[in-house]
Amino acid sequence: MENPVIRIPPYHYVHVLDLNSNVTRVEVGPHTYIRQDHERVVFTPRRMVMVPPQHYCVVLNPVARGPTGAVLVDGVGQALLRHADLDIRLAQEPFPLYPGEEIQQGITPLQVVLADTALRLRALLDFKDKDGNKFVAGDEWLFEGPGTYIPRKEVEVVETLQATVIGHNQAIRLRARKECLDRYGTRRVTGSEEWLVKQVGAYLPGVYEEVVDVVDAYILTDKKALHLRATRTFEDEQGQVRRTGEEWLVTQAQSEAYIPEVFEEVVAEVAVTTLGSRQYCVVLDPVGPNGQPQLGQQHVIKGEKSFFLDPGERLQAGIQDVYVLSEDEGLLLQALQTIKDTNEEGTEVTRRAGDRWLAHGPLEYVPPAEVAVLERRRAVALADNEGIYVRDIRTGKVRVVTGQTYMLTESEELWEKELPPGVEALLAEARRDTRSVDSRVHSSSSLDWVPQRDRTRAVTYQVPHNAAVQVYDYWERQARVVLGPELVVLGPGEQLTVLSLSAGRPKRPHARRSLCLRLGPDFCADIVTIETADHARLQLQLAYNWHFEVPEDPKAPPPLFSIPDFVGDACKALASPPRGAVAAVTFDDFHKYLTCLCCPPHSNRLICSAVFGFDEGGPPREQLRFAPNGLVVTSVDIQSVEPVDQRTRDALQRSVQLAIEIATNSQEAAAR
Repeated sequence: MENPVIRIPPYHYVHVLDLNSNVTRVEVGPHTYIRQDHERVVFTPRRMVMVPPQHYCVVLNPVARGPTGAVLVDGVGQALLRHADLDIRLAQEPFPLYPGEEIQQGITPLQVVLADTALRLRALLDFKDKDGNKFVAGDEWLFEGPGTYIPRKEVEVVETLQATVIGHNQAIRLRARKECLDRYGTRRVTGSEEWLVKQVGAYLPGVYEEVVDVVDAYILTDKKALHLRATRTFEDEQGQVRRTGEEWLVTQAQSEAYIPEVFEEVVAEVAVTTLGSRQYCVVLDPVGPNGQPQLGQQHVIKGEKSFFLDPGERLQAGIQDVYVLSEDEGLLLQALQTIKDTNEEGTEVTRRAGDRWLAHGPLEYVPPAEVAVLERRRAVALADNEGIYVRDIRTGKVRVVTGQTYMLTESEELWEKELPPGVEALLAEARRDTRSVDSRVHSSSSLDWVPQRDRTRAVTYQVPHNAAVQVYDYWERQARVVLGPELVVLGPGEQLTVLSLSAGRPKRPHARRSLCLRLGPDFCADIVTIETADHARLQLQLAYNWHFEVPEDPKAPPPLFSIPDFVGDACKALASPPRGAVAAVTFDDFHKYLTCLCCPPHSNRLICSAVFGFDEGGPPREQLRFAPNGLVVTSVDIQSVEPVDQRTRDALQRSVQLAIEIATNSQEAAAR
């Protein structure tokens, strides 16, 4: 500076360098300083450092002071410095910075620690505080509010901790970062140890405690419980030791708001099981008095009742309705193990495992765990013409029960009677059209769809009037013939005989199927090809009237069904004699009377005499009887005659026209 006079205002200072000794000293105002020739002012007057209340600053390389607070100087008059040291200066009188001192941290407000707040501090150096407490580098502790934290050079602020507010039905889970004592004096170990704090209010974790989670309580009601599992062995609040993997239930009776412990895992919330007055359930693997599931056991609970299923328990078939039996109902029961029971007369009986019995209504029944319900049965109401097949499971015998209301016993069951598909189709056809005495012509495709029949019901068939049905018993190996009108009820081993008859013109075998045989009188027609002596081939359409003769003796079974296809056999037998008779005459002899309208037909007499034959030395017979089945043919009618050859057909047509003209002329001449 050029001016040797330095005016230093109040609360200012300058550094003056002595060029001879190379020592810098401090000049503090208010003061007017006259610089000497061997001195130099380092900088113009500067304001002193002023630290207001509730503030501080950090000075690097502070000067050393004596016991009285005076600055210590060395032999040449230079202020001694504590190099690499720090000095935290609080609110005080303004002070200058001595040569070598530096402001490392400017004026900073002191940190005010509020209530429910703390500073986690860590010691950087070994030191002893004013209370005589010794701290080692690395130690940590808390400065808890409310208060103002005065910093120290040996301590650093790691973090600010806020208290966790614990509400009603809440808890916080804590973990130890280092072995320590918690706020309640319990020693905590570093590692996996965790614990809960449930006290309502603000909780400030200790220096070596950390908050893992805030746990909300489970609100338990009379309709909700808690299923818990132990993740490790521990002792709960009630003093009960829970082993790893153990499961149990907590209900409202134990706690309305439950906070799971650290080593408790919530598996599920269990809903209440409610049974009505007409309901029950079967609990499998019920929990015993010792709290352990009784594997393989069952327990029956009847309503009205509400309960929770313990861990490991399950319902066999859910909530079931109580069996309410009417007078015509019953339950088929079976004992699963030997039990004592009371029968319908009130007598105590012993039921062995496997025994079956029937509980009759009216009754309200809840099966115990030792009894299985096999079937719910209802009495079968049967009319006079209805029946069911019943089999005794002990003997295997099957019988038919008809015309009464019947309840199966414990040793009986319904038996299904199988019928061939063809018989099923014919019975269905008869049920659809009860007016017909036999089914119409059935093709193979008509048997594909057959209405479903209750196979346990007795098979019945209404035999029409003037008809017969044959029933064959395969078990007894005998047949019986039923004449209509009658209702046939098939026994367990009986089957209806199916007639496979020829039909059509000419006759085709197996063209008609029928369950009943019509006794007639009736007719059938057939086409027969014949050849005369002069080799003229003709096609005759013949019609036969027939009926069956039934023996009057009721004990003698009529042989009506001895020939399965009586139509085909009869037509074959009736076609042979006309062929032989016509083969002995010429076409003109066979046909000349056909062209004469005033003469009886010679060909018809020829055919009838050939079919019926003659008595010994007498007139021709009037009927033909088939002895094997009692079929009687009473007449033969020629419905049409057609030549097979075209030339013969043309000649026959001209002959017929000529005969008609001759007959017409004769009648005209007679009229004149």
